[in-house]
Amino acid sequence: MADWLSYTPSDFLLFSARTYYRLFEIYNRAIWPTQILALLLGFLILWWLYRAGAWQAAVVMMILAAGWLWTAWAYLVEHYDTINWAARYFAIAFVMEALLLIWAGVVRSRLSFQPRRDWIGRTGAVLVLFALVVQPLIGPLVGRDWTQAEIFGITPDPTVLATLGVLLTVDRRFPWALAIIPLIWCALSGATLWTMGSPDAWVMPVATLGALGLALYRMLAARG
Repeated sequence: MADWLSYTPSDFLLFSARTYYRLFEIYNRAIWPTQILALLLGFLILWWLYRAGAWQAAVVMMILAAGWLWTAWAYLVEHYDTINWAARYFAIAFVMEALLLIWAGVVRSRLSFQPRRDWIGRTGAVLVLFALVVQPLIGPLVGRDWTQAEIFGITPDPTVLATLGVLLTVDRRFPWALAIIPLIWCALSGATLWTMGSPDAWVMPVATLGALGLALYRMLAARG
């Protein structure tokens, strides 16, 4: 028992911080210039959030689903799996989330987005913008190379945060079924970064708690 108590979380990590961020560099070089298309699609999501219409939910959810599917295969299976055996199981969860997004936004087509409706919706739109513009800059700002930047639609963290932001703009009640996997990933990513001692380890947990708090507030407010 004493031996087990001597272990720290970093002892169970399968890779170093240098290996982890080096993987992003290799990945970004392998898929260039897909990053440009991914960012353009991300800004297209923002545009469609403010464009009410019959195709709004389908377009937004299809773009998000494409990002989750791409990340599942190109990043998690093809790259992250080389340093973390759990990546293939993460990939399954990402595929499941993509299917849920397609089901809710395309098959059932019962979602609508109102980012102007209240301050929670506006905060959701800001979170999407954060995932598109600010999050890729965080790594370089804390000392990592630009080639290791994490981009929406092709890497997990920005894709997850943008999804949570979109869900906060949903009219009427918050779609909890679509938020479970993103919230779980935020917790896992935050724990991984904290274990590695990354200076930006706070980003995902803070965003998670913020999104969760706003969703709960909206639910309680709707109940009066």
